[in-house]
Amino acid sequence: MTHYAEIKTNFLIPLLILLLSSVLMACGGSDSNDSNTSTAPSAPSTPATPTTPEQPEGSDDVCQLTNTEVNWQALMSKDCPNLSDYGLFIDPSIPTHAPQEPGRGYQLSTELFSNYASKYRFIYLPESQSMFFNPQQTFSLPIGSVLVKTFALPFDTQLTGTSNEKLIETRLMIHRETGWTALTYQWQQDIASLIIAGANVTHTLNNQGESITFDYHIPSKVECKICHQINEEDISRINPIGLKAHLLNRNIVQENGNKVNQLSFWQDRKMLSGLPELDTVDQSYALDNSEADLTNRAKGYLDINCAHCHNEQGFASISGLRLSYFVDHTSFEYGVCKQPPGWDGGPNGLAYDIVPGNAERSIVHYRQILSSPKDKMPPIGREIIHSEGTELVKRWIDSMSATIATCQ
Repeated sequence: MTHYAEIKTNFLIPLLILLLSSVLMACGGSDSNDSNTSTAPSAPSTPATPTTPEQPEGSDDVCQLTNTEVNWQALMSKDCPNLSDYGLFIDPSIPTHAPQEPGRGYQLSTELFSNYASKYRFIYLPESQSMFFNPQQTFSLPIGSVLVKTFALPFDTQLTGTSNEKLIETRLMIHRETGWTALTYQWQQDIASLIIAGANVTHTLNNQGESITFDYHIPSKVECKICHQINEEDISRINPIGLKAHLLNRNIVQENGNKVNQLSFWQDRKMLSGLPELDTVDQSYALDNSEADLTNRAKGYLDINCAHCHNEQGFASISGLRLSYFVDHTSFEYGVCKQPPGWDGGPNGLAYDIVPGNAERSIVHYRQILSSPKDKMPPIGREIIHSEGTELVKRWIDSMSATIATCQ
């Protein structure tokens, strides 16, 4: 470059900068808010989350709101990374009692077997709203409802209490505007973190003198849908399982030590509407209640463990087997002398779901004691055999009169 060119360049650059600055100032190119300012079109973007007084402008994470009370905004809008983000418990590290208001604990008369895990259930209803009673199906819950269930594995099945247990997972079912959402949080130390793909946790427990080591499986989001799905008009959605009248119609012990019927308690607290006279509501009993009717206990057990899949809208609807509590247990659809369309009978060549008077030849009982993934029932949710449950079903089938039907 010549000396003349260098001088020319050094002169022109400052001049160009000065001219450009003048143009930008005249057109509002600085921080001007002139409504006539023309800007280049931009790509569409997702609208920002509306801010609230608790959520400072510029923040888009509702999970970071205060957790001194239930974080309803986060529950209704976001899958938060930690269970504590929702503020569901007074002490976030103890998900087994002391829920934040308006949370209430609840209990079932008989439970889905999950490798002998203890389950701590809570329900949260939006202000001034209630569940609606249904005599046979799951109660209707308003948008904004939250169901919480914590699983804790015992070290000895004969002992009770949180000191004898290891926290494993907490599951949420949240009724959002778009429908029910299922979230699972795995406990590690005092923190429960959201997981999507599932996980395995090795555990050893003592069951009546037998030491059992197994991998407890925390279900993935997809697996949760298998059990909770309902198919209606070719549309699949998820729905709660355990909130049924016959499973909830039981006594609970209040903090003052008094016993009260759970459904009546909910009605008195305006948590439940539409409850008829209590003596007209069906009631199933725990499998270990030896004073209760055997058929009642067996049907209640099969209802909570099997009927969420084995119903007209469930995942196993194609099987034709219907194990809901209110299906006639002497009927073909309940499995009596019914051949399953999708199972080969196993190594023993069994042919019928239920053979009255012969549990050993009944597939319903037999698949309870199998452990291979393709044969066991339920297909997910258990890694070990529920000896008490299988014995109950065996005794019940054996007690059925062989004259009900003769399987050919």
